[in-house]
Amino acid sequence: MTPETVADLAAGLGAAGYLTDDALATALFLAVRMRQPILLEGEPGVGKTQAAKSLATALDTPLIRLQCYEGLSSSDALYEWNYPRQLLGIRLAESRGEALAEADLFAPGYLLARPLLAAIEHAGPRPAVLLIDEVDRADDEFEAFLLELLAESAVTIPELGTRRAVVPPVVVLTSNRTRELHDALKRRCLYHWIAHPPAEQVAAIIRLRVPDVTEWLASRVAGAVDRMRGFGLYKPPGVAEAISWATALHVLGASDVDTTGTRHTLSAVLKYEEDRVVAVQRLAEVTGE
Repeated sequence: MTPETVADLAAGLGAAGYLTDDALATALFLAVRMRQPILLEGEPGVGKTQAAKSLATALDTPLIRLQCYEGLSSSDALYEWNYPRQLLGIRLAESRGEALAEADLFAPGYLLARPLLAAIEHAGPRPAVLLIDEVDRADDEFEAFLLELLAESAVTIPELGTRRAVVPPVVVLTSNRTRELHDALKRRCLYHWIAHPPAEQVAAIIRLRVPDVTEWLASRVAGAVDRMRGFGLYKPPGVAEAISWATALHVLGASDVDTTGTRHTLSAVLKYEEDRVVAVQRLAEVTGE
């Protein structure tokens, strides 16, 4: 359902397991009510992708996700033709002695919708949430291709013409800011930067996402992750890693984040050996072990 107020949306996100602040809840609310795309930027692990997933849950509508990568083409994201079915159609026509025109082979029935077209063709009644994830990984050409979709909720298929959304999707773009996006794309979007939340909020997020974790352990994990972010690591941990670490500790029945046994779970929060070595050393300095 469409939220009537920012508080309604924040409550829906919370029920979906996503704890947000007023600024992000307001930005997402405006994206829904204004039917304007929103660009979420921030470091990896701060919850950009999860925001879109939780928004779809809160709105009780499908999430359609496009994961961007270097070399992504418009056809990869938009549609492709069902070549095996086209070939079967040709063989059936030949067996019947029928003639096929080119238009017969490039008809809607042979079209396979990829995420962008699927979002445009979503019939409703609620708009789908279209997540264009890590758009900064895609090339400039693909970024330019997105402009028609973002501005007009429409896409053009050369063989069939322009398709316009009957129920325009709620478009959420995310970026880790590995490169600057063009102004033309940013102008079409609302914008929100998601920063790393303070330790208290991380602890609350952990308790929300991992209900069986004690409040005390959640606070200890959040505090340890917050300290690690000051260690000068190659890949500092974010909220996602804090949740993963708390889950691992809970599974093992650990009661602290400073014991030698617990340090063995650092694989849940740190993904580089150099970072693990630094973290073990620095945590030992903090705890005196």
